[in-house]
Amino acid sequence: MQKRNHNNRKAFTMIEIIAVLVIVGLLAGVATTSFMSRIEKAKVITTKTSLGQLSTAVGQFYLDVGRHPDEDEGLEAIVMEPADAEGWAPGGYLESDEVPTDGWGNDFVYLSPAENDRPFVIISYGADGEEGGEGNDTDLKSTDAN
Repeated sequence: MQKRNHNNRKAFTMIEIIAVLVIVGLLAGVATTSFMSRIEKAKVITTKTSLGQLSTAVGQFYLDVGRHPDEDEGLEAIVMEPADAEGWAPGGYLESDEVPTDGWGNDFVYLSPAENDRPFVIISYGADGEEGGEGNDTDLKSTDAN
């Protein structure tokens, strides 16, 4: 009878395990970066959508009341009736009774009057919540084209 030489390996070598861990780590890093990038894009889209809705609500306030909210009233004027707002729509101008925040959870800034002879502007200061910035920290305004 011939003796068979079975070279059955029953375990991985340390180098094989390290190689697999490195590959899995690289794939996880790429996936995480892609995922985080999509989350930031979604925050920008959400903020632009909110800016449009708020701007429309301020416009409807103007049509009903005959003026834009002043800076002291701010965006609260579209959810809570100001004292001298004759014609204000019962229930306000948003579906919610609170002014939404931007995609990063920061309050919008309402300025009235605004630059360039506009009656108002609504601003999100981006991810950092501070005026100016680049990338995700870029200021988004209701007066900007979408």
